[in-house]
Amino acid sequence: MKKIILSLSACLIPCLLFSQHSLQFNDYFLDKTMRIDYYHIGDAKEEFITIDQIYQQGIWAGNPNNLIDPFNNGKYEIKVYDVASNRLIYSKGYATYFGEYTTTTPAIEGIKRTYHETVLIPYPKQPVLLVFERRNKKNILEPLYSIQIDPGDYHIYKEKIDPDIMVIEALVNGAPHSKVDLAWIAEGYTAQEFDKFKNDVDRFMTALFEVEPYDRLKNRFNIHGVFRPSAESGVDQPREGIFKETIVNSSFNALDLDRYLLTEDNKSMQDIASVVPFDAIVIMVNSERYGGGGIYNFYGLSTVDNQLSENVFIHEFGHSFAGLGDEYYTSDVAYNDFYPKGVEPTDPNITALLDPEKIKWKDLVSPGIEIPTRWGKEETEALQAELQKSKKELREQVAQLEKSGESRSKIEKIKAEFQKKSDEINSKIDQVRDKYSHLSDKVGAFEGAGYSATGLYRPMMNCLMFGNRERKFCKVCQRAIERMILFYSE
Repeated sequence: MKKIILSLSACLIPCLLFSQHSLQFNDYFLDKTMRIDYYHIGDAKEEFITIDQIYQQGIWAGNPNNLIDPFNNGKYEIKVYDVASNRLIYSKGYATYFGEYTTTTPAIEGIKRTYHETVLIPYPKQPVLLVFERRNKKNILEPLYSIQIDPGDYHIYKEKIDPDIMVIEALVNGAPHSKVDLAWIAEGYTAQEFDKFKNDVDRFMTALFEVEPYDRLKNRFNIHGVFRPSAESGVDQPREGIFKETIVNSSFNALDLDRYLLTEDNKSMQDIASVVPFDAIVIMVNSERYGGGGIYNFYGLSTVDNQLSENVFIHEFGHSFAGLGDEYYTSDVAYNDFYPKGVEPTDPNITALLDPEKIKWKDLVSPGIEIPTRWGKEETEALQAELQKSKKELREQVAQLEKSGESRSKIEKIKAEFQKKSDEINSKIDQVRDKYSHLSDKVGAFEGAGYSATGLYRPMMNCLMFGNRERKFCKVCQRAIERMILFYSE
């Protein structure tokens, strides 16, 4: 099968540029959505895809004028070919929970897992070949799996979704085809907490549109809150022995990390989101605990009641919507070799600086700045290591106290003591940064990014993808976000 797909792809290469400019939506698609659910199975060495179910859903939310993905980002990509003409008519890059799992120690040790995933495409008029591709260690896309789909197949599900789901029109600026359409799903809100969800949607929407470039481009968005009540309020916290019956089964301790919050219940999430047109999914988790997660062109989620929740939400949306990479490198992660050495990352805001003269954000580099850029790295790292040690001690103490049934007042006292210590360390970090404040608005290549202290570089000293103490994206991230917004809305 791989040889067949490679041959097909090769014969289409000369006409891809032509396809970008001449592709007409109505020639190949109906104004509906085809949802393909599948299982992604494997470990670090091998992976398989098997189709679960194909659905016909509501109108196509995407931009009919932009059908070919120009961003070259994400570990995976789907390509849709018209069978009759062998023409590429749709493509989209994305990342997956499975893709993250493949970099963990259990996956490297050969423990296979199964994840449920979904890709959405415009509903084809005629049979198409759907090709799944994945990036190899050199970030080159290679065929993984293909399937021919006949849109007239009677096995395609067309049932209506549960009408009991409530929809909040939080922001409506126009027709879905020319806007960025967001579905914000309530998670861990009971029926009695519907008003709280509405208020949280308003609060987070306000926070998002205070940040550049979202503030300038607010009129290019539609936002719908999607509410199906959970039986219980809150979210699973397995390490603390807390389990809640919620509507999309989100859980902390994803990939065995304390603050990483994700869901593996993709089917429920997709069912709920499908009641509205959407380009991106956000899950709002009704919890005061710090945490969240975001996977490119899959979903983003965060808790709503922590003092840093709004910043975490905007950070995670940077991952899930714009494909931004994490610029921090001192926090605990589950990954091994997430960014292979000597290979340029696909993320728009991280570089391996393999050729300093051709840095990917060269046009934004500040005049006269040195590449790479010195920024007080060693002093900052020592303080951040101390901060991470303190946070780890706090998590362990709180988990033990909650397991033993200790009073809330004592737990809060412990948290306050650790918060005071964290504030003191952060104050020292700020003092180091003050020494290099002349670089705060400069674009260069600052070593330390993508979970690695060396060998990877970020564009500026500070950014919401580096830390969440300041609600501001660097200039490179701002441009990446703006490009994505325009892709959906122009």
